[in-house]
Amino acid sequence: MSGKGAWEDGNQSSLGQFILLGVSDRPQLELLLFVLILISYTMTLLGNTTIIMVSWLDPHLHTPMYFFLSNLSFLDLCYTTSIGPQMLVNFHSAHKSISLAGCVAQLYISLSLGCTECLLLAVMAYDRYAAVCQPLRYTAIMSRRLCLQLAATAWLCGFSNSMLQTILTLQLPRCGQNQIEHFLCELPALLKLACVDTSANEAELLASAFFFLLVPLGLILVSYGYIGAAVMRIHSVKGRLKAFNTCTSHLAVVSLFYGTAISMYLQPPSSYSQDRGKMVSLFYTMVTPMLNPFIYTLRNKEVHGALCRVLGRIPTTQGT
Repeated sequence: MSGKGAWEDGNQSSLGQFILLGVSDRPQLELLLFVLILISYTMTLLGNTTIIMVSWLDPHLHTPMYFFLSNLSFLDLCYTTSIGPQMLVNFHSAHKSISLAGCVAQLYISLSLGCTECLLLAVMAYDRYAAVCQPLRYTAIMSRRLCLQLAATAWLCGFSNSMLQTILTLQLPRCGQNQIEHFLCELPALLKLACVDTSANEAELLASAFFFLLVPLGLILVSYGYIGAAVMRIHSVKGRLKAFNTCTSHLAVVSLFYGTAISMYLQPPSSYSQDRGKMVSLFYTMVTPMLNPFIYTLRNKEVHGALCRVLGRIPTTQGT
């Protein structure tokens, strides 16, 4: 049995839908998570939308760094929106179901955006390398055309890989099982439903995780190795601090995202801990996208200045 039919087998009551168990056996924790995720989702929308709008409206931020940061903010908006609303509905409802089409869409979109973010963070590290190590040639290296090509490649590779993973997962028969021990339709949790040997799928998933997690992380570390060496050659303390400050935000985001994603995907799904997996997933799907705007703007004087300029251009209503 394969394809869509494999995932629609079983009795009529479970036909075409899944039950997302989450923490339904702990109602008080469910209520707490509902409140926390609602706050997190709202702050994610506000923070990332602000970065996109300011980067677009202020000409001073029309640089490669803020072009990629806008891509990251748009990605985080889509990522949390593909997961957050459904999660909130299920936390607030006694019937915690999701349709087959909804589950497939959630799996495909969230996995696509996760893979894209892995590559986009590596591209942003290369941008920082060019800015710090090749300052005189920076504008020539990071041309608008190259920036568009790098961003497009990251998005295309992410969505192509997700298509393959989704198709391979849909081909597994589940023998009537439709209860997912998770808040969302995530790959390791879905592989647990299969009633056949999934070792081939696990091997393919680990290979994909190696390519999308370890390879970009290796490139990021190499970039920052060169950046560190270049910073140490700067004699001025002020110059060192300026170079260092341009990289700390990106390093913080990399640490948060890659740390949780590696702990989740660089292990065989057969050894997947359900309770631990739920909490880790909540962190990198809801908390990290909320923190990213604050990490990039908290100490960023360019964004502070841009916000003041943009808000200063907004007309205010004068009393008559």
